[in-house]
Amino acid sequence: MPNDETDFAVVVYREDDRWEASALPLGVGQDLDALVDATRRQASDGGAIGFVSIEDDFFVAVRVRGEDVSLLLSDVTAAGESPIAGEVLEALDLPLPGPDEDERVMPAGDMTIFSDLGLKPMELGALCDDLDLYPDEMLESIAARLGFAEPYRRALDAALAD
Repeated sequence: MPNDETDFAVVVYREDDRWEASALPLGVGQDLDALVDATRRQASDGGAIGFVSIEDDFFVAVRVRGEDVSLLLSDVTAAGESPIAGEVLEALDLPLPGPDEDERVMPAGDMTIFSDLGLKPMELGALCDDLDLYPDEMLESIAARLGFAEPYRRALDAALAD
């Protein structure tokens, strides 16, 4: 199984009624528990959101609110090639796609993960299904729609500078 190539990892959280964001270590892109733990460390009363982009191919989003953890994998077909994508499916109690199964790109997980912040499941699904967008473009669009584009961009720039 090839090693994941983590493009970037970012955590977004509320502090003093403002969105803040910071880069996470690239190693969180290798392990779902590490991503959840790193996201949980930044969680305030409103929780925190962790984003990881892997190999310009797919992203994983984690939202931690108290003990509640919501997961989203942008492309279920990545699970056969990526440890973290496989871990997300396992955590969601979903089977790995078989070799004979439809290779159609589709998200898996909590499509309502950002509903309370204004991003409807149908819009999120449409973003994940857009084959013309790379994961970083999908995540930038999510950040803009959720109202934290600027802190997200600063954290992304810091993550990419490392």
